Amino acid sequence: MTTATMPLDAISYVCSLVRQRSAIELDAAKAYLIEARLGPLARRHGFPSITDMVRSLQAKPKPDMQQELVEAMTTNETSFFRDAHPFEALRVKVLPDLLRLAAAKRSLHIWSAACSTGQEAYSIAILIREHFPELGQWNARIYATDLCDDVLQKGRAARFSQIEINRGLPAALLAKYFRRDGMLWQLAPEPRAMVAFTKLNLIERWPPLPPMDVIFLRNVLIYFSADNKKRILERMRDALAPQGVLFLGAAETTMGLDNTFVREQAGSGVFYRNHPSLTK
Repeated sequence: MTTATMPLDAISYVCSLVRQRSAIELDAAKAYLIEARLGPLARRHGFPSITDMVRSLQAKPKPDMQQELVEAMTTNETSFFRDAHPFEALRVKVLPDLLRLAAAKRSLHIWSAACSTGQEAYSIAILIREHFPELGQWNARIYATDLCDDVLQKGRAARFSQIEINRGLPAALLAKYFRRDGMLWQLAPEPRAMVAFTKLNLIERWPPLPPMDVIFLRNVLIYFSADNKKRILERMRDALAPQGVLFLGAAETTMGLDNTFVREQAGSGVFYRNHPSLTK
């Protein structure tokens, strides 16, 4: 396959398609990234160049290939217990509060949005089993969603490479919750059973979800425009249970986007509480 630089109109087509389907903002300055990620897709479909693939889609749109293109342009960066502080806040503050507030209904719903291959959702499941065994008697469920079929399939399999394991998973938890399966590590059935993987595009219609006690939406908003950030935060607020908690990435905030969230902190972990008295 040739490696000539894509013409501007082909880049614009890719940026527009990705924006429409995922709300991810790209521009011509990301041409290097577009070419790096779409090269394998073009080769897989037998096109001599990325530009030829784009020209084919411009001439005759193919929904399946367009979806593959969008998925190829999404960033699936994740790791076990990524950044640590949100998980510490979950352990020392958020979950103890929820155990007290939800003692009567004995139900807990946590959402890992844009979950990629599932390390975040499984980190939450492991944390619960380690520190809150009483939740084993509750209806405790973790919902892991993403718009990419490939990463959801891998998440459901719960089999991880040594490199993926080395990124954030303590040795003691590896020994306790994983077993070697050839060159990979297989997660134990108990934490795996706590997580349900579902396809969900944040900017499209969502499937029915129960009111969420905790939502992890970390390192996602940074890829969206200000208008789409506001739109998604509003929908997240509506999806949260009263006094529900939202975790964002370290470089993300609700400030200037949605003033109905109240910022709180536990140790070095920051989260945003859904404040009923401030809802619009």
